[in-house]
Amino acid sequence: MPKAPAIDHDAIRDLAKLLDETGLTEIEFERDGVSIRVARHTAAAVVRGRPADMPLGVSATAAPPTAAIDPTQHPGLVASPMVGTAYLGPAPGARPFVEVGTQVKAGDTLIIIEAMKTMNQIPAPQSGTVIQILVEDGQPVEYGEPLMIIE
Repeated sequence: MPKAPAIDHDAIRDLAKLLDETGLTEIEFERDGVSIRVARHTAAAVVRGRPADMPLGVSATAAPPTAAIDPTQHPGLVASPMVGTAYLGPAPGARPFVEVGTQVKAGDTLIIIEAMKTMNQIPAPQSGTVIQILVEDGQPVEYGEPLMIIE
């Protein structure tokens, strides 16, 4: 049985710091067959009933103070208009269309939902600031499922 490689704590800390500096929610790095994935899950993941498995080195302050908001009751809710797979950016590994804190105008693309091999751009229904993103890149979504909140 091959010996498992040692965990590179410094690399994990560096990647977590890079998450904080860039505002990304996830980063993956592979070298010599060893893969390290560091992800930050916002409090929205807790609201949806998923555990917030934040790795060491990721600041707990990443969760916005609006975590107690019930997304289905918020007037700025952007819900999925269809069943499909949600993508936060235009291509794998590309910057997301929006991040928490992004100012948007009505009609700006927020997210793409792939349904039946068709990429559907979901526009902002109103102008405002994105305060929560309730889905992750590549996550399957249902009709009416909360995607994000704009205030």
